[in-house]
Amino acid sequence: MGRLDGKVCVITGAGGGMGRDATILFSEEGAQVCAADVNLEAAEETAAQARDAFAHRVDVADEASVKAMMDATVARYGGIDVLYNNAGISPNDDASVLDTSVEAWDRVQAVNTRGVFLCCKHGIPHLLERGGSVINVASFVAIVGAATSQISYSASKGAVLSMSRELAVQFARENVRVNALCPGPVETPLLLNIFGDDPAALERRRVHWPTGRLAKPREVVNGALFLASDESSYVTGSTFLVDGGLTAAYVTPE
Repeated sequence: MGRLDGKVCVITGAGGGMGRDATILFSEEGAQVCAADVNLEAAEETAAQARDAFAHRVDVADEASVKAMMDATVARYGGIDVLYNNAGISPNDDASVLDTSVEAWDRVQAVNTRGVFLCCKHGIPHLLERGGSVINVASFVAIVGAATSQISYSASKGAVLSMSRELAVQFARENVRVNALCPGPVETPLLLNIFGDDPAALERRRVHWPTGRLAKPREVVNGALFLASDESSYVTGSTFLVDGGLTAAYVTPE
């Protein structure tokens, strides 16, 4: 018996990283999954590795595209129980507030903030029909600041955290739970691309990690599995940190 038997899950950003791991794990645990990504080919590769999943192209910044994703999932599986709003970007031109362009700011907010808003707007009505769980991916940067600024990304994740709290309170008596999953630094193409070929950039950050290493995607996805399952039936409005102790740290072992 799987921990997600009978549940239908929509996972955005499923073309790679944590989204791909989540699609595969959730499916192994009994879920039927919409593996959605702006890159349809990557989503199809993910779906092919899962027990029961279908690929769907979605631009989470576009309302019509998000609504079509939800409608396609309901048409295929009969409803939705879990929204895993995982899609996000952190481009190389996201920097200090002194250097970040308005265009870069708007691009990040469109995906990371408006994308979560639209997925909740068009997904929660389906969850209200039978109860369910919303997992909005925020970040540890929604809680702590950094001198190595990425202002657009940090602001977007702070918005996701605040949005999740409000939605949790709004729908708590309607059997819909909403939690913000806040990963620490994770070994994904998105993060590794930020470090690029500069070992010093990685080391400047690594010294502040109590574990001294990046998380593996599956380590974060295991937390999402708990939030998606009925095991977390009394967990809502939480800032669910999977950060290797980073936000608890003052002085680390190194």
